[in-house]
Amino acid sequence: MKSLTLYEYEARMYAFQLARVDKEHEMHKQAWLNYQVTSMKESGQKQVPVYKTFNDFYDYEKQISAVTGESIEIDERKKRLANIAKRLNERG
Repeated sequence: MKSLTLYEYEARMYAFQLARVDKEHEMHKQAWLNYQVTSMKESGQKQVPVYKTFNDFYDYEKQISAVTGESIEIDERKKRLANIAKRLNERG
């Protein structure tokens, strides 16, 4: 039986944690898809989905950064540009 060095152990634990986040991501994605089919809330006269995007339901990047210890920050300019692009894509 071969023993692991501390570095090898930490590398395997890191890989295990990332694999766990990926598995959670898939489970949450499946739950989100199932939920999207039936979940609605009242908004004025019509019903709209509770979660507009999958990221509202499960923040994959946040979970990855919790494992890696890295901070994922998107500046306000990039957010604004992404929203503009999204609206343009929705128009056609």
